Amino acid sequence: MRIEKCGHFVDEREVHRYILENKNGVQAVFTDLGAVWLSFLFPDRSGKLVDVLLSVENWEDLMENPGHMGEVVGRNANRISGGCFQLQGKEYHLFLNDKQHSNCHSGPEYFGRRLFQAKQKGENSICFSLFSKDMDQGFPGNMDFSVTYELTEDNALHIRYKGNSDKDTLMNFTNHAYFNLSGHDQGNIAEQSVRIFASHYTPSDEFLIPTGEIRPVTGTAFDFREERPIFEKAFKKDKELLAAGGYDHNFCVDGEAGSLRKAAIAYSKKTAIEMLVETDCPGIQFYTANFLMAEDMGKGGVSYEPHSGYCFETQYYPDAINVPNFLAPIVAAGSTYHSETIYRFRQRLI
Repeated sequence: MRIEKCGHFVDEREVHRYILENKNGVQAVFTDLGAVWLSFLFPDRSGKLVDVLLSVENWEDLMENPGHMGEVVGRNANRISGGCFQLQGKEYHLFLNDKQHSNCHSGPEYFGRRLFQAKQKGENSICFSLFSKDMDQGFPGNMDFSVTYELTEDNALHIRYKGNSDKDTLMNFTNHAYFNLSGHDQGNIAEQSVRIFASHYTPSDEFLIPTGEIRPVTGTAFDFREERPIFEKAFKKDKELLAAGGYDHNFCVDGEAGSLRKAAIAYSKKTAIEMLVETDCPGIQFYTANFLMAEDMGKGGVSYEPHSGYCFETQYYPDAINVPNFLAPIVAAGSTYHSETIYRFRQRLI
């Protein structure tokens, strides 16, 4: 691991970059500002290192970071309808930051705008921790939170989340990394292929709030059970995809929540890079960067536009706290929340 100073936070604390590198030359780069995952360099079929992660060029831009690129999201990822929920008979109200219809990613006081404490946990493992006080972002309980990134010798990036609180509260963490396996600067991802290990998904209304239905993917544009190009089934013919401008939907990962299992595979023919996502979360949000706009802010000064990357956000289902038939992300006082997501990279040989 290499550590580099890269500036000062608004309160003059130093901001750092942490570069992990394994024996294969694969690199993963992070910063303690927002615990953001900045880069992932992996060799293409010719052996050339390709950065497959979208991110801002200058660390100062992380304070606005369009699209939350690479951020750790907490306390609750995704949307809560109406910005309100009930817990133990008490109603809580959150800021409406998504078209005045919902709270999204617990904003506006995002974790991605805060400076975390960093601690090296091993040769290629870094832990970022944060204290979130009672009623921070509108959520109850004093919470200690940490996220640990580990780069393994078999080219996998493990993300482990941990949290505990002195009150019953919500915990639903994710990473908002945007991937483009052809390279972060290669533009539209339509030709890349995806497989999602989900027989069902949660349909959404025009405001991207789940209706509460858990619907089979059979015969729909949401059927990724066999690998196919992302936009092979013309999304312009699907009302949900039209409303979202592409995919921004939760898929119900097959298998038992709480157990680590396959959730998705992505592949680029151009580079022969394949990524396998594993998670113990109930769902995975497949998002095709429909609203992303980062003009001249990307690495190397490139502009990121809609559909220039995609996210696999492992999570509880959106608005789960308000939908009785969804598994709710409630963690009891004194209990410790654990979750893990793994992104495994390889070159596909066929």
